[in-house]
Amino acid sequence: MTATYALKRLAMAVPTLLLVAVAVFALLRLVPGDPAQLMLGDAADADQLAALRESMGLNHSLPVQFFNWLGAALRGDLGRSLSNDQPVLPLILERFQVTASIVLLAVALAALIAIPLGTIAAWKQNSLLDIAVVGGATLLLSIPSFWLGLLMLLFFGLKLGWVPVIGYVGFGENPWQALLYIVLPVVTLTLIETGVLTRMARSAAIDVLRLEYVAHARSKGLREFTVLRRHVLPNAFAPTLTLLGIVLGNLLGGIAVIETVFTIPGLGRLLVDGIYARDYPVVQGTMLFVAAIYVLVNLLTDLLYPFFDPRVAAE
Repeated sequence: MTATYALKRLAMAVPTLLLVAVAVFALLRLVPGDPAQLMLGDAADADQLAALRESMGLNHSLPVQFFNWLGAALRGDLGRSLSNDQPVLPLILERFQVTASIVLLAVALAALIAIPLGTIAAWKQNSLLDIAVVGGATLLLSIPSFWLGLLMLLFFGLKLGWVPVIGYVGFGENPWQALLYIVLPVVTLTLIETGVLTRMARSAAIDVLRLEYVAHARSKGLREFTVLRRHVLPNAFAPTLTLLGIVLGNLLGGIAVIETVFTIPGLGRLLVDGIYARDYPVVQGTMLFVAAIYVLVNLLTDLLYPFFDPRVAAE
């Protein structure tokens, strides 16, 4: 990977993040009603409204509000929560640790299962094994994550009593208890994402198996396992890597449903609670953080791409 390629991708990320900041700011301003009035309720008097509007910077024009907010965000100041008067950024980072521990483990397990499974299905294309793998992946794709999570809770939590069904314990408090609390969310996400990644890995492997250098490797007398391991799997991984980046970015910012089902105090749950509480600094800060994480994950995927795709490295 050349320095030029890396610098180009970094340069493209900067305007993307700026557009994300504009979009987050504009979306909240498009919500009908006065934010201060919504937060204080109809019983608030004019003095209370004026004080809150001034503290939130709502008494300035929209461009001034945006640049004030953006400047504070660049300094790491996302404001203070109106619900509990805590700084928003430390609150987000604390919740993000919970979300990341679940998402990273689930995506890693899904990749370890899906990539070899998809490659083997492509190798045995149109066989009973291939049909079974494709059918299983399609079934997993068709199941809503919240429904699968509820089934997991009912069977393993309520019926068998193997895991707790409500609450959360951090790894710093009790690692074994923490593992029991996250095992069902991790298994749920792993199953759902395995379906997506298996289909992509199979499709990419089928394309690679049709290439001439694979036929050449076979003609030299290499074993099929060696052909798959040395020639098919590395070259088929590049498209799957792109999907992995998308999946990882989506899950890091979008597992609010899973966190709500399993009562996990993660980033998605923080956003949902902020919306219900009309806590605009929390909602605005969380949306910006989620979008930034998505952009950065995809930037990292772009930077890793040349290591798995020789054509990108050559360019």
